[in-house]
Amino acid sequence: MSQLLTIFLAVFVAEIGDKTQFAALLFASHKDYSPWLVFLAASAALVTTTALAVLLGAVAERYVTMMPMRLIAGLAFIAIGGWMVFEHLRAA
Repeated sequence: MSQLLTIFLAVFVAEIGDKTQFAALLFASHKDYSPWLVFLAASAALVTTTALAVLLGAVAERYVTMMPMRLIAGLAFIAIGGWMVFEHLRAA
């Protein structure tokens, strides 16, 4: 149960304010889209992308030890953060 809570909280916190939420918010606020349709479509998209990530992680685990995997994930987060800062500064 504690593993479930740990994973849930990590993903939940990572998704707060994510572009996915803003896309769902914009679709739901449009009069031509049913909020239930937006919920179902966004949920299906999130389940699909999560399934792909889990599959990729399970396959990568066979070929890469945990240390490089954590390093790769950390560097990816840093790169994404840097890209977001760059895009923000470029737009300003």
